[in-house]
Amino acid sequence: MDLQLSGRRALVTGSSSGLGEAIARRLAAEGASVVVHGRDVSRTEAVAKSIGAEGGDASVAIGDLGTDSGADAVHAAAAEGGPIDILVNNVGTYDMALGWATTSAEQWAETYNTNVLTSVRMIQRLVPRMRERGWGRVIQISSVTGERPAASQPHYAATNGARNALAKSLARELKDSGVTSNTVAAGGILTPQSLDPLLTLGRQNGWGQTWEAIEPRLTAELAPNDVGRIGRPEEYADVLAFLASPLAAYITGATLSVDGGWYA
Repeated sequence: MDLQLSGRRALVTGSSSGLGEAIARRLAAEGASVVVHGRDVSRTEAVAKSIGAEGGDASVAIGDLGTDSGADAVHAAAAEGGPIDILVNNVGTYDMALGWATTSAEQWAETYNTNVLTSVRMIQRLVPRMRERGWGRVIQISSVTGERPAASQPHYAATNGARNALAKSLARELKDSGVTSNTVAAGGILTPQSLDPLLTLGRQNGWGQTWEAIEPRLTAELAPNDVGRIGRPEEYADVLAFLASPLAAYITGATLSVDGGWYA
């Protein structure tokens, strides 16, 4: 299927690794010019170079979106190649070890800044021009915990609820503009960075020694869903590419759960 993304420009925040990298690669494969964002220059440039070697069009934007000055720098770098049509707000942080008794008010504020305000900063800088041009896509990456929070990681769940609400409010703001605003609420994501820690956790709990043995047990304990496994970055990237395309013009204000049918 042709997603009609040739000629569009996309900024994917936090795309120097993990899910963001997979999204950037997928958009580039569909013909979009992508801006790879990160804070580490070498990692970010390596992803952009790799996309270019595969025939895609990629540039880089370096900066800490947790500050206004960093957001200004990313905006300036992203805009050098022309206006941005697609904004994927992927930057986020979480800590599985934290709970109500171990998370300080300062950590709540830091998590909110990273998971919510980074998106706000980029929306404020990029969306006005999308509205002027009459076309754009804004997509937030949140988590199933925004709608189904657990006792653990309350600060993380709260920020994901905020991400969902942010996207719906923005959709109302952008009514009749040609710019859509949606959220993808993710379940578990098996990234290269998460594989080793998950293997260690599985072995410590006696769920097996190999990933093939550990995955179903780990999924049942930590991310129970009807598919019975953890999602792959490429599966999320496929959904993102569709939402970013002209084919998704009638979808806005939606929180799309991509979680294998998570039921806990």
